[in-house]
Amino acid sequence: MAADTADRFVAPLLDWFDRHGRHDLPWQHPRTPYRVWLSEIMLQQTQVATVIPYFLRFVESFPTLPDLAAASTDQVMAHWAGLGYYARARNLHAAARRCVEQHGGDLPRDLDALLALPGIGRSTAGAILSQAWGDPFPILDGNVKRVFARWHGIHGWPGTPAVEKQMWGLANQHVRHVPAGRLADYTQAQMDFGATQCTRAAPACLTCPLADGCVALREGLVDALPTPRPGKTLPEREAIALLLEDAGGRLLLQRRPPTGIWASLWTLPQDETESGLRTWFEREVDGDLDAAEALPTIVHTFSHYRLHLQPLRLRKVAPRARVGDNEAQRWVSRAELASLGLPAPIRKLLDSL
Repeated sequence: MAADTADRFVAPLLDWFDRHGRHDLPWQHPRTPYRVWLSEIMLQQTQVATVIPYFLRFVESFPTLPDLAAASTDQVMAHWAGLGYYARARNLHAAARRCVEQHGGDLPRDLDALLALPGIGRSTAGAILSQAWGDPFPILDGNVKRVFARWHGIHGWPGTPAVEKQMWGLANQHVRHVPAGRLADYTQAQMDFGATQCTRAAPACLTCPLADGCVALREGLVDALPTPRPGKTLPEREAIALLLEDAGGRLLLQRRPPTGIWASLWTLPQDETESGLRTWFEREVDGDLDAAEALPTIVHTFSHYRLHLQPLRLRKVAPRARVGDNEAQRWVSRAELASLGLPAPIRKLLDSL
């Protein structure tokens, strides 16, 4: 890629950002490595408008990286509940603790050291280095891939190794032409441009500052690029959950395992089969499961399947003598729910009752 070609991308993009970019995001003021890192993790697969209130609550409770490292798993997951993709929260917490152990309580200003932390990939590391310290590292998130595919006329799904390698090469060439002191603006400009101008559907090509050099616009391929991911049909799964209340109105919750769906969150006892759930119920609770009230089915889509969850509500049950509060199972009052990390559909169900 020739130098003038790179400049035809960088200079107009920075000019657009000065006039139309987002300059008042909460993680920009103050822009610290910790706040940049937190925002980048939250923004993975999540829109800015959704992230802002979560970010503000998070930094209010955990204003520094050591504060986050010192928090309990329940505290972290309670602040994350509803954002989805919960592995991000687990990795964030683990990375904070590792930074305290290995880097004096700060994020390291080094690409390899950042990549060694849980949950930080190449693009996130580049975003942290460029925005927190102004270092010349590129990013390649979904927005940037879409813009590159159109502007450079790149065919093939960007998730394939060959296409991604090509895009990283272009990203590295572009970043060399960013003026000193503008790396943070350039990184934000790319994300803003893809989110608000060169959008997935109905991009604003008529007002695009990069239109003169856009291959997709010149060749009538705007709607065709980037090449979509090969289609797949999500499998459907069914499960049954028990909403159990004792005579005092407390609810029985179970903590999910540290890996897998809804990992480390508190949720209702559930099983894929009625027989499996009945076996658990008869072992743990005194009550008549046949008297349970069927609540409306919850349909929740994960990245790799769609879950149809049938909640059954049974009140005034009694825990068996051996069942008490422990690390994986506990009876909680409604007042305690706010302090626990619950999956969004389960919290919505409980709030509706």
